[in-house]
Amino acid sequence: MKKMLWKILIVSLSLVFVSTIGFAAEKKASSVPADVKTVEKKAEVAAKAELLDINTASKETLMKLPGVGDAYAKKIIDGRPYAKKDQLKSKNIIPADVYEKIKDNIIAKQPPKKK
Repeated sequence: MKKMLWKILIVSLSLVFVSTIGFAAEKKASSVPADVKTVEKKAEVAAKAELLDINTASKETLMKLPGVGDAYAKKIIDGRPYAKKDQLKSKNIIPADVYEKIKDNIIAKQPPKKK
């Protein structure tokens, strides 16, 4: 009888131990996605802050974009203002392959409306 009680006690303690480890692992795993989401959100905000406005950027700044040299930078400036950034492609200011390289780095901000 004593052996049976000891076996039950050991099994019970083992189950408690295993379940405690399971809860701890579950809690730690659930906190990781929240941290990842926070990092992704900060990166997204930083990326938006670094977008280059094609309506106001200087020729030198435009030339820092991949695939944009002296000639394309001049064409971009001469074609201003742009309502949307994809007008660089639709108005044949730059070729589609160059636009694909820079589209995630640019924006076409609109000037504030005068009252």
